[in-house]
Amino acid sequence: MGDPPRRPRELFLAGLAAAYLAAFASLYVQIPGLYGRDGILPARRVLRLSGKGLWEQLRDFPTLLWLGPQLGLDTELGMELLCLLGVVGSFGALVFERLRDSLVFALLWGLYLSLYQVGQVFLYFQWDSLLLEAGFLAVLVAPLRLLTWRPASWRPHDAVTFWLVRWLLFRLMFASGVVKLSSRCPTWWGLTALTYHYETQCIPTPAAWFAHQLPVWLQKLSVVATYVIEIAVPPLFFAPLRRLRLFAFYSQVLLQILIILTGNYNFFNMLTIVLAFSLLDEEHVGRWQGRGKRRHTSAWPPSLRSLLSTLLELSTYSLLLYWSVQCFGLEVNWEKKLLDSKVAFTYHEFTMWLRAVTLPLVGLAFLSLSWEILSAMYRSACVRGCFWKLWATLQWAVFTTATLGMFAISLVPFTYIDYESTGKLWPGIHQMFSAVERFQVVNSYGLFRRMTGVGGRPEVVLEGSYDKQSWTEIEFMYKPGNVSGVPAVVAPHQPRLDWQMWFLALGHHSSSPWFTSFIHRLLQGKRDVIRLVQVDESRYPFSAQPPAYLRAQLYRYWFTGSTDSSEGLAPWWRRQHVQEFFPSVSLGDPTLEDLLSQHGMKDKVPLKRSADAVLPRLLLSLRQLSRPFSGPVILWSLYLLVATICLLRALGRRPRGSAPPTRHKGARRGDPAERGGGERNGLRRREPEEKGEGRGRGAADGHSDGVRGSRKRK
Repeated sequence: MGDPPRRPRELFLAGLAAAYLAAFASLYVQIPGLYGRDGILPARRVLRLSGKGLWEQLRDFPTLLWLGPQLGLDTELGMELLCLLGVVGSFGALVFERLRDSLVFALLWGLYLSLYQVGQVFLYFQWDSLLLEAGFLAVLVAPLRLLTWRPASWRPHDAVTFWLVRWLLFRLMFASGVVKLSSRCPTWWGLTALTYHYETQCIPTPAAWFAHQLPVWLQKLSVVATYVIEIAVPPLFFAPLRRLRLFAFYSQVLLQILIILTGNYNFFNMLTIVLAFSLLDEEHVGRWQGRGKRRHTSAWPPSLRSLLSTLLELSTYSLLLYWSVQCFGLEVNWEKKLLDSKVAFTYHEFTMWLRAVTLPLVGLAFLSLSWEILSAMYRSACVRGCFWKLWATLQWAVFTTATLGMFAISLVPFTYIDYESTGKLWPGIHQMFSAVERFQVVNSYGLFRRMTGVGGRPEVVLEGSYDKQSWTEIEFMYKPGNVSGVPAVVAPHQPRLDWQMWFLALGHHSSSPWFTSFIHRLLQGKRDVIRLVQVDESRYPFSAQPPAYLRAQLYRYWFTGSTDSSEGLAPWWRRQHVQEFFPSVSLGDPTLEDLLSQHGMKDKVPLKRSADAVLPRLLLSLRQLSRPFSGPVILWSLYLLVATICLLRALGRRPRGSAPPTRHKGARRGDPAERGGGERNGLRRREPEEKGEGRGRGAADGHSDGVRGSRKRK
């Protein structure tokens, strides 16, 4: 049945901790401007006290911020406290393996869910939902290290819960590929989406400019590759052959790295790669770490099993190639020296295919899960000792039930891709999904459904003035503005105001009520809101005195071509004015007051903070210390600190003056190393686990008798 994937699980938990660290730290620096007393959308307006008790409030609106008044904190300081606790918890889990514990990840999930509940439009992104779902799965996947004094071992049921991570990755990727075609977007159907994507995405990187210059035929071929990776490859996540799963893993990683290079999507791509670790096995990760097993030279002639595996693998690759050629009309144009491609099926054919494969894919996933469940049951039965066998079987039953429940309720959002399939689900599954929906434990996904900015990237540009005659543009730190400004590299930080400015430009300002509040705060000269625009206030043109008037203009932006040239600084963008987006307003202007009243944005007198409470004063002091630094600086400083600690620990474990490592040939029976003694006992204590010894009846429950028994059998 293969070695249990201990190392892939540790990679997943460490990677998830890194994603949590990015999410909490990035949000922390933006809380005063987004949700503070004088922020754009004060969070105090969301939490309205009622006559209900605490537990009723937590049930109806699950957030730990209900506990803030008992600690002397208002909603803003409560959010900052939750973020700081999240930073400390995720930092500790990233550095110390013992803190990658189920209880720690339960805490992190509860903290982020509490922030999500009051985050409003600035926190309603698909990667926030993805982080919450992955974080909840980590509660089931992570071991209980803090409650035991012995090192946590691999439990027989761990492969079952870890399978849910693979299922989440499948739902994310397959749905993201399907919605591109089900949306009927002409650019996705015409394979021209990437000719617009690089310049119209929210915050492009400098590499996006170079990717935009690629020839059209290569852009269309890239769209075909995207369809293959997102639609055709994900079913291989459940393939019985490890090499097919490894092929699927590297395909997903390649796609995510290309997206990272050309776009700033905060922690989303990192989190997707972390989910892809569920496709790896113990041996492959061991090779990364230089601890892989040495394979014996294959005999000739090969065994029947090896021959059938090779034939199945080659058949799969051939089928993928054939499907790509047939569905996208791939044909070499020798005259023009390029590869032509086009969609060779209709929308009706696609919908019929999707309807035919949705439930069978669910069946394929269930077969894969059933194999993991049966394998875990066998491992539980192989545990030595009646008590440990009973204990392992009890754990297997509990976690298998939880896994089946999670799989069942996830079918509701997954089948949203085909509503006929949703109607065929058992009504009880819909009821279970409705009961847990507010906790964000399962979600629906579908990224880049439609391509925007086909006629040019819409961009809102703010302008301020003191006399309503001379107008000065207000430039943001990250989003496009100045045509000569180099595109920013900001990931894994997410400037949430810049992201919402991108969505704002896609419609009328009345569909984004927060923008009116944003204009109002800039007219008032609120420093926390100004810091969302520019951390360095010297780059904000109205830092000395707030503008008397503000307005917004709508422009169309395009990347410049590779042959474009101009005097002075070479521009990255070219733009064209379209129309006025938001009228000129000032403080007390009837138009502004009417909009604020219409959207419920009128200022109310907030509760006074306690001046003597220790916790609020401590939080305010930490806020003052972090105020001069931007989100990317804080994030990369934390990651650099993690890397430094890990490096020092690795150097500290290395024995001084040790000889170069030699090839290990195995200890003879009766040697000190075999008995567990000798000079290197402390360094070699867990070597059997690293080399895969003690599996089955030995290391399945971590019992010392089982480990010794496995050594005797060897």
